[in-house]
Amino acid sequence: VQLQASGGGLVQAGGSLRLSCAASGRTFSSVGMGWFRQAPGKERELIAAISWSGGTTSYSNSVKGRFTISRDNGKNMVYLQMNSLKPEDTAVYYCAAAGLRFTTDSNKYAYWGQGTQVTVSS
Repeated sequence: VQLQASGGGLVQAGGSLRLSCAASGRTFSSVGMGWFRQAPGKERELIAAISWSGGTTSYSNSVKGRFTISRDNGKNMVYLQMNSLKPEDTAVYYCAAAGLRFTTDSNKYAYWGQGTQVTVSS
């Protein structure tokens, strides 16, 4: 699976952004997907995960209630809708594909796209 993330940018606190991840490869629709982020000086963290069918999702406490992960297997796309953005959401965001149908174990994500920068100003 090859992944290409896009949609980052600069937004004011309280604003919204939608990140997109375009995937190539015939196995896309059978694997779980996740969005990670890494802020300067911090470890990369898994913030949202979605199962192969889209029927199961999971979020980190830091984004729960504000971010929504979704996927469109017909278009080979995964999305991250980010609302009520805060300055602490500033980070490089990555999409990744797991080797399983669904997982919240960061170590199970084997395929990575390039990151897209999200900057939230106060």
